[in-house]
Amino acid sequence: MVTDVIFVRMSVLVFTIIVLFGAFLAGLLGSLTGLGGGVIIIPLLTLVLGVDIHYAIGASIISVIATSSGSAAAYVKEGITNIRIGMFLEIATTISAIFGAIITIYINPSYIAVMFGLILLFSAVMMLRKKVEHADNDDSGALGRFFKLNGSYPTPEGTVSYAVHNVVGGFVMMFFAGIVSGLLGIGSGALKVLAMDNIMRMPFKVSTTTSNFMMGVTAAASAVVYLHRGQIDPGIVMPVCVGVLTGATVGSKILVKTKPEKLKVLFAVVVAFLAFQMIYNGMLGKL
Repeated sequence: MVTDVIFVRMSVLVFTIIVLFGAFLAGLLGSLTGLGGGVIIIPLLTLVLGVDIHYAIGASIISVIATSSGSAAAYVKEGITNIRIGMFLEIATTISAIFGAIITIYINPSYIAVMFGLILLFSAVMMLRKKVEHADNDDSGALGRFFKLNGSYPTPEGTVSYAVHNVVGGFVMMFFAGIVSGLLGIGSGALKVLAMDNIMRMPFKVSTTTSNFMMGVTAAASAVVYLHRGQIDPGIVMPVCVGVLTGATVGSKILVKTKPEKLKVLFAVVVAFLAFQMIYNGMLGKL
C-alpha cells in the first residue's frame, strides 16, 4: 500500500495525527464555504506528505462524502436546503462524475495537478466575489414550474420565497461540475454554487447548503471507480474521514448562526497559495 512507503519516513502515529488535524480543518472550512474538504485534503496529502495523487484523490472523494454527511443533515433540518433541486441536478453530476473518474487513469498525474490548481484558483475567486441574494417571486421558467423547483427558506426576518430560473443552463453546468469532481476528487462546490446562484438565481445560502447536500451523492458515484482500482487506502482514508466528518459537523453549526465572511477571505488566500503550489509542482513533474 501507498502508506507503507510513507511510514518509512514517519511513524504511523505522526502520519495519522497530521492527517487527522488537517482533515478536521478541511471539513470545518469546507462546510463553511460549501466547497468541500478536498481543496485542503489533496494538497496536504500530495505536497506535505508525498502521497501519490491518485490515492490522494481517492481519500478526498471519501472525505467529500463525509463532509456532505456531516453538514447536509443540519442544513436539511433547518429547512434551508432545497432537496428537490438537489436530487434533480444529481442526475447530471452522478453520470458525469463516473465518466470523470474513469478517464483519470489515462491522464498524466502532472496534468491533473495543474488542472486541480486552476480549479482551486477559480474557487478562491468565487469565494471573494460579492454575493448577491436572489430571493424573488418572479415567475420561473416552464421547467422550474413543471418540476416544482421553487422554494423558500427561513431567515431571522421570516420565511423568504424564491423562484428558480434557467434550469437547462444549471443542469449543463452541473454536468461539467460532475466531471471535475470525479476527475480531481473534489466536491466541485464552486461550480455547483455558480450554477445555482448565478445561473439559476437561487439565494446564496440555499445554493451553498444544497451544494453540500449534493456533494456526497456525486462523490459516492465516482468513489466506486477508485475503489475498484484499489486507490482508496484505508490507512489514509480512516483519519481523513474522522477528521473531516468532525470538522464538517462543527462547521454546519457555525454557519447556521454566523456570517463567516472574514474567514472566507482568509480561506481564499490559503486556497490560492495551495493552487500555485499544485500548479508549480505539476509543471515540474514532481507529483
